[in-house]
This record gives sequence, structure tokens and C-alpha cells, in this order.
Amino acid sequence: MGAGACPAALSARSPGTEEGQRYSQAQRRISPALTLPCRSHWPCGRQGATGGEEGAASSREAGRHRASAYTGARQAEAAGAPIKATCEEDMSCKTGFPEDVHSAVVSRSVHGGQPLLNVRFQSCDGNKKIHFGSSEPDFRVGEDGVIYAERSFQLSAEPTEFVVSAQDKETQQEWQMRVKLTPEPAFTGASEKDQRKIEDIVFPRQQYKHSSPLKRQKRDWVIPPINLPENSKGPFPQELVRIRSDRDKSLSLRYSVTGPGADQPPTGIFIINPISGQLSVTKPLDREQIASFHLRAHAVDVNGNQVENPIDIVINVIDMNDNRPEFLHQVWNGTVPEGSKPGTYVMTVTAIDADDPNTQNGMLRYRILSQAPSSPSPNMFTINNETGDIITVAAGLDREKVQQYTLIIQATDMEGNPTYGLSNTATAVIAVTDVNDNPPEFTAMTFYGEVPENRVDVIVANLTVTDKDQPHTPAWNAMYRMTGGDPTGRFTILTDPNSNDGLVTVVKPIDFETNRLFVLTVAAENQVPLAKGIQHPPQSTATVSITVIDVNESPYFAPNPKLVRQEEGLLAGSMLATFTAQDPDRYMQQTSLRYSKVSDPANWLKIDPVNGQITTTAVLDRESIYVQNNMYNATFLASDNGIPPMSGTGTLQIYLLDINDNAPQVHPKEATTCETLQPNAINITAVDPDIDPNAGPFAFELPDTPASIKRNWTIVRISGDHAQLSLRIRFLEAGIYDVPIVITDSGNPHASSTSLLKVKVCQCDLNGDCTDVDRIVGAGLGTGAIIAILLCIIILLILVLMFVVWMKRRDKERQAKQLLIDPEDDVRDNILKYDEEGGGEEDQDYDLSQLQQPDTVEPDAIKPVGIRRLDERPIHAEPQYPVRSAAPHPGDIGDFINEGLKAADNDPTAPPYDSLLVFDYEGSGSTAGSLSSLNSSSSGGEQDYDYLNDWGPRFKKLADMYGGGDD
Repeated sequence: MGAGACPAALSARSPGTEEGQRYSQAQRRISPALTLPCRSHWPCGRQGATGGEEGAASSREAGRHRASAYTGARQAEAAGAPIKATCEEDMSCKTGFPEDVHSAVVSRSVHGGQPLLNVRFQSCDGNKKIHFGSSEPDFRVGEDGVIYAERSFQLSAEPTEFVVSAQDKETQQEWQMRVKLTPEPAFTGASEKDQRKIEDIVFPRQQYKHSSPLKRQKRDWVIPPINLPENSKGPFPQELVRIRSDRDKSLSLRYSVTGPGADQPPTGIFIINPISGQLSVTKPLDREQIASFHLRAHAVDVNGNQVENPIDIVINVIDMNDNRPEFLHQVWNGTVPEGSKPGTYVMTVTAIDADDPNTQNGMLRYRILSQAPSSPSPNMFTINNETGDIITVAAGLDREKVQQYTLIIQATDMEGNPTYGLSNTATAVIAVTDVNDNPPEFTAMTFYGEVPENRVDVIVANLTVTDKDQPHTPAWNAMYRMTGGDPTGRFTILTDPNSNDGLVTVVKPIDFETNRLFVLTVAAENQVPLAKGIQHPPQSTATVSITVIDVNESPYFAPNPKLVRQEEGLLAGSMLATFTAQDPDRYMQQTSLRYSKVSDPANWLKIDPVNGQITTTAVLDRESIYVQNNMYNATFLASDNGIPPMSGTGTLQIYLLDINDNAPQVHPKEATTCETLQPNAINITAVDPDIDPNAGPFAFELPDTPASIKRNWTIVRISGDHAQLSLRIRFLEAGIYDVPIVITDSGNPHASSTSLLKVKVCQCDLNGDCTDVDRIVGAGLGTGAIIAILLCIIILLILVLMFVVWMKRRDKERQAKQLLIDPEDDVRDNILKYDEEGGGEEDQDYDLSQLQQPDTVEPDAIKPVGIRRLDERPIHAEPQYPVRSAAPHPGDIGDFINEGLKAADNDPTAPPYDSLLVFDYEGSGSTAGSLSSLNSSSSGGEQDYDYLNDWGPRFKKLADMYGGGDD
């Protein structure tokens, strides 16, 4: 806690003593405007104390005051600004702040945790526990009355005021004082001599417990940070401070420092002389890499025992302006709508500076160096020099004239000082975006078009407009609408997305005979409304004149379809109706229409080609298969002779009324019953193609002739359409009986017919089922059964025929493959047709060993007589030819052939063949016959074969046979 001032105690210290010199030195390092506060825990001249106690108290108070003065000096030096405060002695001792307003001058740049100043609070009772508080959250007041900054910030040019409160924790009594901080003026710097003065940092003396109740342990001193500028040019090592202990006079001490920058990475930046305690830096520092170093100083004796408690040393690297501002982007892109008012925000450019942003080195200012183009004004934009926000300052932005602006932006540190600040530039490209400040305008006041009548989805006119806005944007896209001239909605206007033209299209057919000309009024406007303040009308109007072209239209029947009610049975040649068509072309000169028939399924009708009268060609029958639901449809065609000819169709619907022209018939036509009387009932139904009232109820009866019908049978009607036929007698021989039944309908006049019911009478078992089906079936077969039997017989015959053909074909193949060797048919040059592409197992039954060993043949004794070939050589001694091995190598086949050929050429008795040739026989019955049957065109006697003697030994036999004359 702060206490009252004691200037008398301060002056009692002689400047010659060590403490006095240190105190004087601290006073010299503080601005002359500073008066250190007295830090006494007791009031000056306390009454009731003995002389010894008063002297001891005075001595302790003076020592404490000197420590406070030294600490206050270092704190003031760290804050970079003088602290102005006064302390006056108050003999009455009033608890509280000695003044209502406390003023101080501090540095403009404040760092978080930095001590700023001390506040004085006088407590007449030393046992009071006082708690300090601040009304401003940016400042914190410690228990010792030191005000600290909670964060780093820049003080504004105006003084900063806040309230410091002190509250007694026991009595809750509170005192307040207003603090006024004024930023210091620009730093002018100290003299080179003062800057080079090396400061001593002395370890605080350790206090020990004393038996006196007035003794208390003194706190360790707070060593202010050491400020060291970055990028220093040396020389290195550069001395910073000297660390020493008060006990170095009685002990031999060793000093050391630890922490990052000393014995921790990056190591070797700071070194200390272990004897003198001189702390030095070894190389230039870079604040952008490490902004501060936290070291701890130690003092030990020669034995390594700790003499003093370690003290913390903070070395702050003072920023120098060694980094240029750098823009985040070299090219910045922004947009601004055309026609924007002055003050419209455009974009923000940002640059960063690696220097300390809390100093002028990192405080940037922006400005615009140039603008291109410079129309309509060279200063269309401005920039906030602190934030980099670009806004418009002049009116006249028109995209149709200037679509883009290019600005050169400069950022300069040192708060924009052009002399000392570093700068850099970037480019800002501002695109002027389009707004709808130009409405579409028609290129003509009247547009013309024409359309053939009855045509739809036809573009009849193109409406062209011009719009100066950016193409293919909502401000350029045109919308067309008709404001008059089309009350029935026969036209619509579509927009071509590419050309922005309006396409007038017909959506409903137009009749030339009704409307020959349309005059439409159309308007064009953009998809978005015009921007505010535009003087042009929002839309443009024009007139569209559309001429309708007359074309030859198709005739049409009226009504279509035409309904005619007619009784069936109308005779052929009768006039049925007149079915005519109309031609809508009233203004075309053409002859009358011609009629023809298109569809008449039953071929009952014909139409007069001139007047359209329809007459019958056959009797109309309602019961025909072409009549559906009593309705018969026929289609007719009407054609004109226009250019081109046109035609139209019409449908005539004939509703046929029923007459009683069909007699009823019995159904079914066949029935089965038993020989005995019981069970003995057959249900029958009457069927009539006519409809009511010409159909049922029906009357059933049996005819009078022949008499056996009524004698054997009886019939009873059970409903209007059904009756039962049964035996009248007890027994009727089994067989097939034709029972005539007379059926009469209810028409007027009545129609009746006699229908034959084929009844099969058979023997039945107890269940009423027939047991003699074979006998009854033998009596007669149905047509379906006969057809089925015939089909089965035909299929069976076809299968037998196919089997016979297959057998014959197989026999032929076997005969063709038999190796029948007949001397008469032993012809070598026959061609055998096997009727198959590849040889089967039967075709591979060859003696291939003859090809490997030509001289190894069967003995002649084991071969049948008819198997020997006529050109085989006789069995007798002859020269030995080379014999191949049983398994010759494929490569010596040629050598074998050449050796055999050479031996045959040298043998005068050699036959006209090289060796025995054995082949399989093609078989007898060759259609080619024998080669001996071939005759030359001239007789052999007329040929001269003497030249065969000149062909060598191999042709000697031929020369003897043909060249030897008649022999």
C-alpha cells in the first residue's frame, strides 16, 4: 500500500553512501518532472515511539523509500514516459487518497502487463486490508498500488480518465480518486552518452525474520524490462547491463543467466561475464522473429551455493522500421453499379506490415496514386487512409461509356510519412456493373407480316429492339406483350434469347373469310424495372400489321357424323339419305364438289358423285357381323377442284331397327339320354338373333308327323327360353335319333322353325352315365374326330417314308465305301466322291507302313488273285535299292528319294516305276470307267516314239513298248 510522503527521511541519506549513490543514480535517470512517491507503511513522526524505535523506523522507512524510488525509476523508464506525482507531509494523518485527481504522462503505446504508475493511499492504521479497483477494464490496480495495463493498445490524443477506488475489506469503507493519463509527446531520444551508460541491476537483499513486531519481510524488487533495438550494427558483443549482488564485497560470486536466448534455443544470443556480471548481446536481434526474451539471472558462490534468489530479466526487442507493407493481393477486383451516388462503398484493400503494429513502424496509411481512365472525372474514387475502404466521391459512373476503372493503391507505414515511411503498391480493378438505365426501343414504328389461314405455330413477324445495357442480363432481356388488336388471343409473342427479338406467332387458326387483316399494338420492356431517376419511359410501343392469305380449304360435312334411323330389311336400290358437304372458300371460283365412298364394310351403299344421294345396293340386315349395337358406320369423301385439291370426310351412322326376320333355333344341336324312362330328361334352349319384341318367350312343340315322334317323345316348356325333352315310353333302343322340334317366337307376325335335335340313346348305369359308348360311337363319328384320325394317318405315313429314304441313303454310303477290287474296274485315275468333307474312321484304314518302307510288302502268296495290280513289278532278283529305317528322321526323306532315283537311273532292268506303290482302292462302279477305254485322236501306229530312247533309263520300257515297231 502507498503511504504518506517523508521527504525528511529521504534527505537524511548521505549521497556518499552506496545506497545514496544508487538512489541518486535512479533519480538522475528519471525525468526532472518526476517526484517519487514516499512508500511508508507508517505515518511520519509517529507519536508514542521511543527514540530507538523512531530511529529504526526512520531507517527502515528510508531504505524502503530508496527501494521504491529505484523501482519507480525503472518502471517509469520501462513505460517510456515520465510520471509526475507529488508527495507532501500531512501531520494530521487522514486515511484516504491525498488528492482527488492524479495526473500522469505515459507513453502512447501501452503493452499488456506494463506497469504505468503508482497511486498513493495513506492509511493511518497499518493493519487495514485495502483492496484497489479500477472503473476502466483496460487497467488493473495491484495490491501495492501499481496500475498495470490489461492489454496492448494505443492511447488516443485526448487524455484518458478513469476512477481508482480503495475499499477496506473489514469495514467496507471506500475511497475514490480520479486518474488522468495524458499521452507523451513525440520521443526526442536521449544523448548518445546516456544511451551508452551501463546500468547496474542489484540483487535485492534477503530479509530475515526479526523478533520485533514492527519487522516485516521485504518483497523482491521488480526489475523493469530492458529495451534493445533490433538490427543493431554493434559492435558485438554489446554490453547491456551489469548484474551484481550486495554480498560481492564479502564473497567471491559467480553470475549466470538461463532461458531462451542464453542456454536454451536459440542459444548464445546473450552471454554474461561470470565474474563481473556483465550481460551482453552477441548479434543483431530481429523483433519479427522474437519480440522479447525472458531470462533469469543467478548468483552463486565458488562452491555453487545459491547466494541470492534468481531475478527475472525481460529484454524487449524494440521495433525498427525494416519491413515494407505487403498487400494481401497484388490485384484486387471489385464492382460498383453504374449511376452510384457519391459515398457508395466499392471494396476494401488490405496490406500488412511485419513491424510492430503498435508503433508507427506498423501503422499504415493508404492513398490512390492514379486512376485510369480519368473520365468523366480523374477523382471518381477515394480511399480511407486507415481502413483501405474505397468509395465513390463523384457521380457519373456509366457502364455504357466506361466499363472498368484501374486504380493504383499505395500503402505507406510510419502513418503515411512520405519521408521516413516505407511503401508498396497494388492494383485495384473496379468493374462498373450494369443497371437497367436504358429501356428497349423498337427499331421501327410499324412491323408487317402475313400468314396463311388455318395455320398455327407460324412466326409471322420479327420485332427488333435495341438496348444499350449489357447483353444477356435482366436489364437487357426484353419482354413483349400485346396491348391491343387481338381480343380472341390468336397471337402470342415469344422472345428469342439470342437476338432479343420478339417473335409474333399464331396460336389459333385464322379464317380468311372472317378476318383478312390484324393490326396489333405491342409493347416491349425489360425483365427488371428501370433504375430510379431514369428519365426515359419504361417501355417502347409499336404496331404490327398482319395480313391473312386465303388458301383452298377442305370441304366439310355438316353434321358430321350424320345419324339415320332405318328398319332393317330395306331392299337394294332404295334411297337411304342425302349426305352433302360444304366448301368454306366463298371467295374462290371453283366447281361443285364430288362425292365418293371411302368405307362401307358390308358393301350395302353407294353415293351419287354429284348430289350426294345415298342408295342401298343390298338388303340391310341388323344381324350382320358389321353391325355393332344396332349401328352401321360408312365413311364418304367430298373433294373440290381447287389448287391444290382438297377433300374432307364424313361419317354416316345408320341405326337399324329390328324386324322379325329370323326364326328361333334349338340349342344345343346334339344331346344324350338313356334307354329307360328314368332318368330321362334333356334341357334345350331356343336361340333367336332378333331382339325384343321379336324374340322370346318361345313356344315349343313336337310335329304331328312322323307319328313316332310324339309316340316316343314329349316336350315341356320350363321358362320363356328353355324346355325339357324326355321319353314318353319306358324303353327305347339305343341309337341315334333325329327329333324335330317346332319353336315359335313372340314377334308380330310370329316366326317359327323346325329344328332337328340329334339325340343319342344309350344304356346307362345307376348314375345315369352311358355304358355302351363304343356301339354308339360306331354308329357315327363326328367331323372333328374324322379329321383328327386322318391327320394322324398322314403323319405316320410321312414318318415311314422318311425312314425308308434314310435307310436307302445309308446303304448307298456303305456300298460306296466297300473296297471291292475287281481287275476289270481296277482303274488308278478314277475320282471317288465321298460326300463328306473330312475322312471318318472308315476312311483311315490304310497301311501307312508302305509309305515308310517301300520294300517291305506282303508276300505274293497271301494276296488274293484279284487284288494284285497289273503294274506291280514281278517277283525276281533285282538290284538292291536303299532301304529306309522303320522310323526315319523327317529330315532324310529327301535323301532317301534322291538315292532311290539315282539307283533306278543306273539300273538297265528297272521297270518304269521307282518302287512298289500301294494305294487304297477307290472301289468298283466308278462312273469314270477305265483309262484304257480312252482312245487317242490318232492311232498309235502313226506316232513316232523313237525319241523316248533319248529320255534316259526310266523311259526305256516305254520306248520298247511304243517305239519298237509292230512287235
